Parts: sequence; structure tokens; C-alpha cells
Amino acid sequence: MKEKLYTIPLMDAFRAEDECPFCYIERNLEQHAIDFVLGPEASYMQDDVRAETDATGFCREHYQKMFTYGNPLGNSLILETHLKKMLGELKKEMKGYSSTGKMGFVDRLRKDVSATRDTNNVSKWVHEKEDSCYICNHIKMNYDRYIATFFVLFKRGETEFIDLVKSGKGLCLHHLADILDCAPLYLNEKEQKELRNILFPQMETNLERILEEVDWFQKKFDYRFRDADWKTSKDAVQRTMQKIAGGYPADEPYRQK
Repeated sequence: MKEKLYTIPLMDAFRAEDECPFCYIERNLEQHAIDFVLGPEASYMQDDVRAETDATGFCREHYQKMFTYGNPLGNSLILETHLKKMLGELKKEMKGYSSTGKMGFVDRLRKDVSATRDTNNVSKWVHEKEDSCYICNHIKMNYDRYIATFFVLFKRGETEFIDLVKSGKGLCLHHLADILDCAPLYLNEKEQKELRNILFPQMETNLERILEEVDWFQKKFDYRFRDADWKTSKDAVQRTMQKIAGGYPADEPYRQK
């Protein structure tokens, strides 16, 4: 298989022997986005980038990761112009405050705040800002492309790629669901079944494998097994978490290089 620029990261992810190649891709995408925003190329000094980050902002998780990354000056410059834009918008929303929703008697008794979400323009504006993130958008846009590339290579029957998929450790449950959700968009019924015939047994085998690993991890705390080999279980806890929910719970904070 002759690799192309857009297939290389996907192939590298499947070669990495990770618990989930799409977790691997998402981590790389996130780190690249943080580097782009705050790294040595100083993208935050470019007018078009600053205009986009001013309009989009960042979610709570990525504000924390940006702070941990370093570059306090770059963070402060981004925050200053974004906050100015936020302040201007909030002033307009507060000046034109309006509430359209009324809480029902039962909801008042239950103190169910979800019943009043977005029933006034200020809260709606705040919630929209909380759901908007420049880094999340970057990750999703590129992640969707890699999902599409996965199906293109599978549909073509690229032997090298399919062999990598078959020899891997499967996916985390989160990304398994993504693949199954997207499969009807790219594959016909026969192709979907062929993919499931690879992924389903693979998932079962690898969940059983990691269950054995986390079980052995527990046994190592028993004095009877104290001197026994750890085998592959030293990092079983974080890999089990990844397999169930995705991500890398044991990762060190990503910092500016």
C-alpha cells in the first residue's frame, strides 16, 4: 500500500499497538491544537487566528490544559481580547434581558433547574459559550476526517491496513460506538458485516485480555504473589479505564517544549 499524506497518521496510530488507535489520534490532535494556539509559532499573534479564538473561546477542560501547558503571556493575550468580546456581548444580552419560560409547579417543588435552562437570553448566551471551544472544534473536524479515511481504506480492501486492524488490540468502547455509528454512511450492508466480523471478536478477546490483566494486578497486592512477575499488568488500571471510556487517564500534563 502506497501511503499518502492523509493516511500516514491513521496508519501510524494502528501501528502504535495502543489499546485504541482513535484515542491515539485524538490525543495527537489535541496536542497539535494546543501547540498551534500557544506554541513557538505564536499563532495567537495572527489576526485571523485571534479573531477565531475570540469568537469561539475554549471549554473548561481546554482552559485548564492551556494553563498547564505554559506560556502565560500567550494565554493572557488570548484571554484579553476574548474577554473584551465576551464583555461587549454580555452587556447587550443583559440590557435586553427577557425570560420566556415559566417553571411548572412540580418542577418548582423538585427544584429542577434543567426545566428553566435557556428560558432567558442571558443564560442561553452563557450556555452557548460554554459549549463552544476552538480546540474541541479542531479535534472534531480532523477526527471526522480520520474516521472517513478509515472507511475509505477498509472499503478499498487495502490489505496492509486491514491486516493492521486485525492484528490490533481493538478499540475503546467509546470509539467502537463511533465506528459503528458511522459505518452505514460509508459501507454497504455486506461491508458492514465484514467489519463487524473483525471488530466484534477482537473486542471480546481484548476485553477478556484486559480483564485478566487487571485481575492479576489485584493479585500482586496479595502477599502470596508478591514475588511473582507482574507480566503485562503494571499499567492495567489506566488501560482498563481507557478501554472502557477512552482517553489516557495516566498521561502527564502536556507542557510547552
